[in-house]
Amino acid sequence: MVAGALSALLGIESDIEVVGTAHNGREALDVVRRLRPDVLLTDIEMPEMTGLELAAAVRAEGPMPRVVVLTTFARPGYLRRALDAGASGYVLKDAPSSRLADAIRRVHAGGRAIDAELAIEAWGDADPLTDRERQVLRLAGEGRSGPDIAEELHLSEGTVRNYLSEAISKIGGRNRVDAARIARTKGWL
Repeated sequence: MVAGALSALLGIESDIEVVGTAHNGREALDVVRRLRPDVLLTDIEMPEMTGLELAAAVRAEGPMPRVVVLTTFARPGYLRRALDAGASGYVLKDAPSSRLADAIRRVHAGGRAIDAELAIEAWGDADPLTDRERQVLRLAGEGRSGPDIAEELHLSEGTVRNYLSEAISKIGGRNRVDAARIARTKGWL
């Protein structure tokens, strides 16, 4: 429903043509490969592949579309991770629709479109986690046990404990659940 509404909304703009839609991140990557759009509009949270993973995959494949993230997450950590993944735009869903269209135009022209206040906030609160610590902490925050995490990530249980210990220490959490909650709140997971 959201994809259809966004397509209809953007279709009203005389200079924007919606060439495809997808229902999850993997499908979106296939659509991008097949249709080669100029701009990819994605959310952060999607089934099968997050918008951040999608942006990174698009960037890794070479000259592909520029990426605009449209999200409810007004969190500095998500913005930093989106930019690190190759996004050129980051627009909040509660912004006026004209701001989304303007962001797409700006990104299409080679610029960036990022909420200024969120950008300022993002550079003040750096994400301390490594990618592996983030993976382990995310799974732990979902209630997964050390052995389960070790099996899924092909690590030893001791290595998982070390990653969790480092992540908890860096974040200042009381335990793995608290650390995951803090990291999620800041947009680091």
